[in-house]
Amino acid sequence: MTGDPAQPFDLSVVVPTFNEAGNIRELLRRIGAAVTTAGLTAEVIFADDSTDHTCQVVEDAARSSPLPVVLHHRAVATGGLGGAVVEGIARSTAPWIVVIDADLQHPPELVPELVARGASAGAELVVASRYVAGGSRAGLADGYRVLVSGASTALTKSLFPQALRGLTDPMSGFFAIRREAVDRAATGEAGLQPLGYKILLELAVRCRPRRIAEVPYAFGERHAGESKSTVREGLRFLRHLVTLRTADPRARAAVFGLIGLSGFVPNLALLWLLDGPGGLHYAPAEIIANQAGLLWNFVLVDSLLYRLRRSHRRRSVRLLTFAAVGNADLVARLPLAALIIAWGGLAPVPATAISMAVVFAGRFLLVDRWLYRRTRTRRAPAPVPVPAETPLPDPAGG
Repeated sequence: MTGDPAQPFDLSVVVPTFNEAGNIRELLRRIGAAVTTAGLTAEVIFADDSTDHTCQVVEDAARSSPLPVVLHHRAVATGGLGGAVVEGIARSTAPWIVVIDADLQHPPELVPELVARGASAGAELVVASRYVAGGSRAGLADGYRVLVSGASTALTKSLFPQALRGLTDPMSGFFAIRREAVDRAATGEAGLQPLGYKILLELAVRCRPRRIAEVPYAFGERHAGESKSTVREGLRFLRHLVTLRTADPRARAAVFGLIGLSGFVPNLALLWLLDGPGGLHYAPAEIIANQAGLLWNFVLVDSLLYRLRRSHRRRSVRLLTFAAVGNADLVARLPLAALIIAWGGLAPVPATAISMAVVFAGRFLLVDRWLYRRTRTRRAPAPVPVPAETPLPDPAGG
């Protein structure tokens, strides 16, 4: 494969890094050997969030690398490793983008094969899979990680059966994707909104690649450093699943309703405490208990369902507005039910059910379209040049 004269590289290799100093030299050596042997031209882009001396090692290793190297150190690690990948992609120039971890658990020798497979299959996304025939997950450290990996894969595929159809390893961090697919998501309504280190899921769901292919690989042992798979990253992954799954308004409405139902637990618990012997009268007790349910609902709605739509209002304003809308629900439901009974001739039970549905729809629309209205997606920043004291090789390998 030869590069287009207007396009200096056949592929851009994006490497997100966080304290990977011990792996950089070997990674660059093996990527360079694989790409050169395949007769391809490539650039390597490090999107770095490190707190150690990884940047210095990248700068030093770039001087002897057969491939041009770009280093982008992020002052703020927005979106975790997934955010680093998106910023690395924004700095890439080639028609194919390959994402690979720096720990050498992904074999760099497979980079040219991913691109070749995409070209031959007409695929926009090619994933290195541990689960397709010929693949292996032997590099997972222990039974716990094997269990977590398998459960995460099963959960993800069950939540996105259409978007991930034909993809056996949606949790893979090693893949190649065409720039056209990334551009579709980046210019769409939601844009790319990564959270954590499972960027493939974000790209597969939001980019909707027209065809997916897979290449088997053996997940190897970590070369140096420590694993980034922590409990914190696991929680961020679950939040990311909720965000992706609720991108559709119908799904948001369903989750909004489930959260509302869950609010009955603190509501009834507090009502039981306040309305006991020697306690408050039922009416004030119910009003206070309803606030507990509303607070519960707000915490879940604000932190999970609308996590990415909170920036344009202060938290106190969001809370007070949400509480006002929730309390108006009670005020509106009874007269609405009475009107339905009087004008529609319905019995109290179906009239109440209809009033609850109407009020719920109104409350959801107010919260979804006004309180948490979508704001313009922030685009990736312009490339940040490497400091002048960091000499990088030119595209000719000088």
